[in-house]
Amino acid sequence: MSNKLPNDLVRRLRADKGFDTEAFVAIHDTAKKSNTIRVNPAKPADLTHLKLDKQVPWCKEGYYLSEQLISNLDLLFHAGCFDVQEASSMFLSYAIRQLGLDQSAIRALDLCAAPGGKSTLLNASLHPDSLLVANDIVKARVILLADNLMKWGNPNVVISNNDPSAFNRLPGYFDLMVVDAPCSGSGVLRKDDSTAIDEWSEANVALCSERQRRILTTSIASLKTNGYLFYSTCSDSMEENEEIVDWLIETFDMVSVPLNLNTDWQIEETTSPKYKASAFRFYPHKMEGGECFSFAVLQRSGIQDSFAMKRIKPEKYDVPLDIIPKWVHNDDKVFVFSHQDNIHIIPSQYELDLKALQNVLYLRNAGTQIGKFTGKELIPSHDLALSNYIQSNIPFLSLDLENALSFLRKEVLPVELNTTGKLGWILIRYKGMNLGWMKAMPNRINNYYPKRIRIANL
Repeated sequence: MSNKLPNDLVRRLRADKGFDTEAFVAIHDTAKKSNTIRVNPAKPADLTHLKLDKQVPWCKEGYYLSEQLISNLDLLFHAGCFDVQEASSMFLSYAIRQLGLDQSAIRALDLCAAPGGKSTLLNASLHPDSLLVANDIVKARVILLADNLMKWGNPNVVISNNDPSAFNRLPGYFDLMVVDAPCSGSGVLRKDDSTAIDEWSEANVALCSERQRRILTTSIASLKTNGYLFYSTCSDSMEENEEIVDWLIETFDMVSVPLNLNTDWQIEETTSPKYKASAFRFYPHKMEGGECFSFAVLQRSGIQDSFAMKRIKPEKYDVPLDIIPKWVHNDDKVFVFSHQDNIHIIPSQYELDLKALQNVLYLRNAGTQIGKFTGKELIPSHDLALSNYIQSNIPFLSLDLENALSFLRKEVLPVELNTTGKLGWILIRYKGMNLGWMKAMPNRINNYYPKRIRIANL
């Protein structure tokens, strides 16, 4: 038996005569972990210090690292230049390209999105004019989700904090629905997660399978006819994967969508027990640099009524539009609105979508927050500092590593550090990438790095 895997799980695996249980157990008992990042194509940066080894074969933005990375200690991570993600999960990028979902604008939903790795991948992989709704039911996790997408810098994102059932109020709205479902977690036991090890049981597998069905049942109406569902878990259990695929086909008029794979990738293609639908398994003992991951693509063939966008009326917002061009480029391509007393922008083509989503969902964030207007000036937001839409002519100050670390710790910066000779709002940069705001006064510098995300251990 394994030093790390529950005995009942090992017995289950050994019951599958075609599965190399001993190799699977052995890889879980080693200390080696996956070490991969995915770069942000909208923020090209010098990442040579990360020791990029080679590209993840199914994701052009993904890279294996030759040395272990502690992302929280890397300033370019906080600037949104890259995200840490296991290679297995990056497979969504390949599926998007295979299905042509990157060729035109679509509406996509990441239903169980926190902490946001798959959301940033979707935001980078889909057509840039697409709209992404990233949702999570847990408030604390939604805060982390919002922070991660904020760093990615794109305004075509709406972040919601809702039970999956809320999305049935948007029938036929989404072209793509991604459900990385909560699961029994047998695929993450390699991470030395003692809680996951203690909680895994066959009874918990059954409970998770029921939960997955509830999540899908109460939200599937939001997927339009011919829309795609990406269903995934980090579980090895058939009850949470292939059997769920069979249930989806039987219950919701879904059809299985196969994908063409390179056999060198060592991704195992399986079939569901009843309908022989395609599914894909990623195992750490078979492939380099990835963890356990199960993935399937389905397409909705049944007729689904569509949400009536024509009933939505635009809302007028009392926003001082004349200040926007000072802070935002491409201002003619964005819709400016207020949300929770802050000024935001979202691509103009999604003005009505924003109103529709506000009518039926609780939104944590929408588009990119620009800042708050006090009546005299705009107090720019941290979101704007990291936005890909920020004006290029805003004054900035480039800091060396030591002073940039002080800034991220939200420490007091010495006034002589301001070598720009300017007063007022100034961007802080490190290696050419924006980190946040300072406000230069005649006798001091105010550090505006958000307290909630300051880096205490740098």
